Amino acid sequence: MFGNDRTGTEVVSMTDLEKQKRLAPLRLLETYWRSLADETGEIPLRSQIDPRGIESALEYAFLAERITPSLAKLRVSGTHLNDLMGMETSGMPLSTLFTPEARDALGDAVARVFSEGAIVRMRLDAEEGFGKGALDAHMTLLPLRSDMGDLTRMIGALATTGRIGRTPRRFSIAETEFLPAFGAGRPAAPNYRQDERPTPELSEPPAAFQAEPPRTAPDSPSRKHPHLRLIVDND
Repeated sequence: MFGNDRTGTEVVSMTDLEKQKRLAPLRLLETYWRSLADETGEIPLRSQIDPRGIESALEYAFLAERITPSLAKLRVSGTHLNDLMGMETSGMPLSTLFTPEARDALGDAVARVFSEGAIVRMRLDAEEGFGKGALDAHMTLLPLRSDMGDLTRMIGALATTGRIGRTPRRFSIAETEFLPAFGAGRPAAPNYRQDERPTPELSEPPAAFQAEPPRTAPDSPSRKHPHLRLIVDND
């Protein structure tokens, strides 16, 4: 929160600075997606996603595939999602991250991503309980086309503010905002100010959805694992 100290100087709390840091991956991902869409005037293909363009967001990002009109399966997920659930989330439905009460609303949002090519922004709250303190989150869902041109893929990101604590952490939906990808009413890239409440199958493309590895020897102890792992499904 902004405020004034006794000298009249505007100050920003560390809590707000941390929130802005957490929201940066969502801003980056949506800005990158929009740049691809603007190049062709169409919803981007899955194969257009270059992880180098969103490298600092990979920890929070995920790729999902339509399996029913309102249900999406995570094909590749960042380490932050795994940390929230306390397990590997690739291969799970996206709805696994949500409380049972929130899944109908999530399904409606997912259906609009796939049927309309809508952009979805959500503000989320985690369930609280023993070892589970306050944890709020923001999530963005962005449509993608498969290599066949059908609207059956999505890319998204989920970032939280607060201590994860005891897992799994599942979320309810506090607010949802639907935005058109093109045409009248399309907004500029998001700012996500701290007072703002905003509301696919991987037929393997040339650019794999994983961070470019550091240039170290294969057996070097300093070699880092990428935030996202490539899952190959030839079905």
